[in-house]
Amino acid sequence: MFMLTHIDPFTDSASDEDISRLAEMFRLLGDSSRLRIILCCLHQPISVSDIAELLGFSQSLVSNHLRLLRGARIVRAERRGKQVFYVAADAHIQCVIEDMVAHVGEPAGTGGQH
Repeated sequence: MFMLTHIDPFTDSASDEDISRLAEMFRLLGDSSRLRIILCCLHQPISVSDIAELLGFSQSLVSNHLRLLRGARIVRAERRGKQVFYVAADAHIQCVIEDMVAHVGEPAGTGGQH
């Protein structure tokens, strides 16, 4: 399970275990197919078949990626009858992805503000 403790860069140092978990999470986010899948799930639950159709991926590929993302607590599953829908695990994930999308959309050298 990926449980990171709160890290204040000015007073705390991350444990080796926390750094390893964080690196694994970023490794998962470093795959463009998984990022596309996460973007589909960012704001509302969506089924595997709908993700596959939107992205032109096979359902088995989407399912395999979602299994990894779910294991890392990047997405969570919601069962509705016989179908399973996936959505971003929490507001932290949403914020990280949204901030990075905004960052890459900024012209170079603008030094985006929060």
